[in-house]
Amino acid sequence: MPAIDVAQSANSGKKLNRRKVRWWKSRTFDFLQFIALIAFVVWITWRSAAAMDYRWQWYRLPKYFYRIIDGELIWGPLINGMFVTLEIAAWGMVLTLIIGLITAILRLSDSFAGQVLARTYLETIRNTPLLVQVSIFYFVLQPILGINNPLWTGILALAFFEGSFASEIIRAGINSVPRGQWEASSTVGLSKAKTYIYVILPQAVPLMLPPLTGILVNLVKHSAILSFVAVFELTTEARNLIGDTFMSFEIWFTIGAMYLVVTITLSTLVGVLERRIGRGR
Repeated sequence: MPAIDVAQSANSGKKLNRRKVRWWKSRTFDFLQFIALIAFVVWITWRSAAAMDYRWQWYRLPKYFYRIIDGELIWGPLINGMFVTLEIAAWGMVLTLIIGLITAILRLSDSFAGQVLARTYLETIRNTPLLVQVSIFYFVLQPILGINNPLWTGILALAFFEGSFASEIIRAGINSVPRGQWEASSTVGLSKAKTYIYVILPQAVPLMLPPLTGILVNLVKHSAILSFVAVFELTTEARNLIGDTFMSFEIWFTIGAMYLVVTITLSTLVGVLERRIGRGR
């Protein structure tokens, strides 16, 4: 019994020592670190503004979000720009998935011409800057295709750019499905198209969702480059406001926060969808 008591006291002593050593891993310390980091960023921002003798004018920002005139809600330029950005991301994601799926299927097909076409598209898009591609779409392809709206020109440019990355995600998801699924589908008489629709893609989609979330987030962020071709999305509206009000810091900080809220929300929603699909499986 005395030996057991000694062993128990020794173990309890070790646990206390571990608790004392690992206090810096506690959530309280993590929270304090976060507060310290935020305070440091605020201090750096304040010092930078003080060094430039900058006068903050946050009180002027609300009217650029919305105004109420005669009892009617009027959205401001920042909200209108955000609506355009979300429209670009939504339509861009649809076209990105279509382009990526077609490219992935061509790469997996037995057609030599299809493989060459897909490979040429991928190498061309991946090895040229996005700004160059947007310029080509706007100044060259837009007149040829007869597109009158710069918004759709920008959406197509972004979709073809992101589609090259989505195609590899989709191809990897398809390849992750066991080969036996193809053989079983062929045994029951399913065509290749029906095998993709009813057997392969339903199993591959849950594996594709996490990386495809990154594509959607990139569409939101890369939409800012369309300000180069006179698309009035969020960044374009911000630049116009800065030119009119000279509130550079306030507007850019606000725009950054708006992009951050949208991207985090999208990532959270896709995470919830992924978990539901996983439970369904």
